Formats: sequence, structure tokens, C-alpha cells
Amino acid sequence: MNTFGHLLRVTTFGESHGPAIGCVLDGCPPGIAIAPEDFAHDLARRATGKTRHTSARHEADEVEILSGVYEGVTTGTPIALLIRNTDQRSKDYAKIAAQFRPGHADYSYWQKYGIRDPRGGGRSSARETTMRVAAAVIAKKWLAQRGVSVRGCMTAIGEVVPRAHDWSTVEGNPFFWPCAEQVSELESYMDALRKSGDSVGARVLAVADGVPPGWGEPIYGKLDGELAAAMMSINAVKGVEIGDGFASVASRGSEHRDVMTPDGFLSNHAGGILGGISTGQQVSVSVAFKPTSSLRLPVPGLDVDGNVVDVVTTGRHDPCVGIRATPICEAMLALVLMDQALRHRAQCDDVGEVAPRIAGTTSITGTKR
Repeated sequence: MNTFGHLLRVTTFGESHGPAIGCVLDGCPPGIAIAPEDFAHDLARRATGKTRHTSARHEADEVEILSGVYEGVTTGTPIALLIRNTDQRSKDYAKIAAQFRPGHADYSYWQKYGIRDPRGGGRSSARETTMRVAAAVIAKKWLAQRGVSVRGCMTAIGEVVPRAHDWSTVEGNPFFWPCAEQVSELESYMDALRKSGDSVGARVLAVADGVPPGWGEPIYGKLDGELAAAMMSINAVKGVEIGDGFASVASRGSEHRDVMTPDGFLSNHAGGILGGISTGQQVSVSVAFKPTSSLRLPVPGLDVDGNVVDVVTTGRHDPCVGIRATPICEAMLALVLMDQALRHRAQCDDVGEVAPRIAGTTSITGTKR
């Protein structure tokens, strides 16, 4: 299935080098103001071709609203969004049409379907994530009306990690990096990497503030479980952590438990989620991206007939896919949160204060105590 969500359902369609990509957002409440220009900011944050550190492919990414919006507001009916592909170069893939690129979905798609679209990876291309970001523009608007904000940043490129963390610097550089003094260092790092023809992995942090306690469901509908699944659905993702994540392995229980006091929690090692349900603290999720597999460095591989061949990938590719993954991770966080909020409202009818709140957390309706 190419659909995710329960009450808020997102279906994406299209291929990297097809005529268009699109999505249908079903279950969105009516009355949300939305216009084509509202999508421009986040789509530009995700786009390639903006700096020398990403793929040179340059798409217009102009959103057409086909349904679900009337006189500038959502109607409650399915919202269909479409973006035309305008900068494909399918000839770049002619030489590898009968080869399997190591580290790509070429082989697995071939085994599953007996056919594949080799142009830019077809359906497995990160081009598909454009529509997730577009859908999340609407989700972010809805969440913001309830006091919930979503943001993200990069917390590692290869072996480089931030020496400081300042959210105010994130949007001012092409890496979504939270330490301004390191940006020139990263520029040099990526220039050298690109010249070498190699690639590197990355880590992205996405957080949500203002999430009230109570979102999420026991066992199979856990907020952290659905966040993990959503993030793992993003191309090139190989690891997801909630809160402290794998660092919890080296922690003691006496250190890791988030102590509650009348004045608030003393820590947030759990990432704002306990038992699969939000606690009112900041929800945090970290996502690990593997290095790009499309390289001009030759590597032994196989063709569709089982012959050993040298695989060399030409065309336009990212030396680090994580550089433009921050808005994608934000998008998946926002979409999951909105879906969980709608499900909570459907079951509990925004019952409000059902138990004493810890100071500093938010109420069921998303307002500060």
C-alpha cells in the first residue's frame, strides 16, 4: 500500500521521471485556509538544486490543488495535490537500465514485480517525498491552531556533530545545522566529499512542542511505534530513535527515568512518550540516513541476466541525502501527530482535564495550564 494513516490518510503516487507526482489527503477537517503559495516555503526547503551540496536537479515544485478546497479553505472532502515533473533527464539512466545498483531498490523491485522503472529509481526515488512535505503543510497549519509546532535540524553529517545547539541558526544555512560557526567547515567537508565522488550518511532530529498529554494508543497504535514506522518509510532511513534511543543501553534506570514533580518533569529521556502515549513534554525523534548509493565510483555488480558488470551511476545525485531530509522528517512527524490527535478526539471527545497535570505540560486541547 502507498497509503498511511488512520483517520488522516495520505496516499502518494507518481515516479521520479514520470509526468507528475501527487497525493490525496483524506480525512482532513474542513475550514483550514490553504492556497497554492502556502506550499512554497517547505517545498523549497526540501528541494534539490538550491545549493552545490545537493543534486543539481531543479524542479519548479508548483502545487496544483485539484480537489478538497473551495474559496481558499478545506471542505472536508479528499484533498488532491499535484506537482508536474519539469526537469527529468532520463537518458542519464540508459546505461544502467539492465543493471542492479548496489545499495538501491533495483534488485528488490525486480524480484518483487519482475519489472522496474530504472529512471531515477522510479517509485523508490526520494522525489516521492515531495508530496509528503506538501501534505504536511496542511497538517502543520492544523496543529499550529492547537498550539503544536514542529521543527527539525541535522545533528550529524558523517563524523561531524554540532559543537553547540541554537535553533535560531538552523534555517540560515543549507545544512539545517544548529551551530553557525561550523557551517564553513561543513562547506569544505562537502566540497571535498563531492570531488572524491563518494557520499556520507547523516542524522536528523525532529521535535514537536506543545503536544498535549494523551495522544497515542496502547500497544498497536503507539505514538512512538507509528512515528518509527513513518520515519522508516522515508528513503535511505536505516535507524530511528525516540528520545535517548540507543544511548539508553548505556544508561542506568536511576538516570533514565524521567522524574515527575509538581513543577514539571526533571528530564525527557523518553522523548515525550510513555506507554505509547504523549506526556505533554517535547516529542523528539532522531533519524539515521545511510550514505547515497548512487556513485560515479565503479563497483562490481550484476545485470538482469546475472552477469558480473562494473556499475557506474551517472546523473545528478546527492552526496548526502540527509542534507534535505529535515523537512521530510518534520512532515512525517506532523502527519502522524495530526492523525493521532484526530483519533484521540474521536475516542475521548476532547474530554479535557481527566487527571491532574504536571506543571509545564499542555492540556488535551493543547492550551497551557
